[in-house]
Amino acid sequence: MTCPLCTTADVPLFATPVAGGPADVFVNICEACADLETPPDHFRAIASTMWTEDAAVQVLAARTLKRLDTTWARDLSDQLYLDEETQAWADNVAQETAHKDSNGVALAAGDTVVLIKDLNVKGAGFTAKRGTAVHRISLVADNADHIEGRVEGQRIVILTEFVKKRG
Repeated sequence: MTCPLCTTADVPLFATPVAGGPADVFVNICEACADLETPPDHFRAIASTMWTEDAAVQVLAARTLKRLDTTWARDLSDQLYLDEETQAWADNVAQETAHKDSNGVALAAGDTVVLIKDLNVKGAGFTAKRGTAVHRISLVADNADHIEGRVEGQRIVILTEFVKKRG
């Protein structure tokens, strides 16, 4: 099979969710396209594949171009035309970068979470115990793996993998 983003042929393709649009939309892309660390030049073929009629592939192409920090990617992004609905889907990355607890449940600012393991709090000199409720959390805007909350009167950063959302 051929990857619809980079046109690499004869590679295994992996079902990748395209969040923010119609429910349960997946596109089969290669491992390199799914990896955020792949060098930008791998995506040069988007110059032609972004014109596909498959809206999910268009959304992935638009998001990939926006993520790449190169002149050619910005130029292609400026050239890409999407209908209003597809553009709204491409811009709706909130679900894609949402903060999720250890069970994959979406977290929102103001939620209450419970710690699922003892955590040594660096610099504060205490251990936040398993089962501790953290009320009115804040989401760290630029990192979906971090939340902030108060434990024992201290404002701390907590990795989302160590919490679960409470009821």
